[in-house]
Amino acid sequence: MRIRGAKQVHYDSGPNMTPLVDVVMVLLIFLMMAGSFAGAERFLMSQAAYRAQGAGAAPPPPGGIPEDEPLQIRVDSPTPDRFIARVGQIQTDNARTLAAELTRMREALGPDAEPPIEISPGRDVKYRFLIEVYEAALAAEFTKIHFAPSR
Repeated sequence: MRIRGAKQVHYDSGPNMTPLVDVVMVLLIFLMMAGSFAGAERFLMSQAAYRAQGAGAAPPPPGGIPEDEPLQIRVDSPTPDRFIARVGQIQTDNARTLAAELTRMREALGPDAEPPIEISPGRDVKYRFLIEVYEAALAAEFTKIHFAPSR
């Protein structure tokens, strides 16, 4: 004798959610563990000296030495075979003249003063002209020389 009622009863329970719950739990445990380990690496230890700057910093001492303003040399190239260097009111197209003018400026500032030199090239200035200006600044015994981005 067969029981037909047991075969006819069928419940539609939907998809099996057990694997989904397992994956979510593994991800949750992983993220909790990774988050707790990352807290210890928030700050990196450094041996660099601390310098207070900004609005909350202590004011400089009254006899402190202010940073020098850079002496800007603007280099332009009106033609492909010539350059013009401008330093303040001085304008020249010769590297020797520029070196002499920079030496005169250095002597006028005094023996202890050494402002940084900033070489600011124009848009179409050739590299060899910048090297000539750089060598003129070296000939005037300046050591703090840097290049600005082209304008």
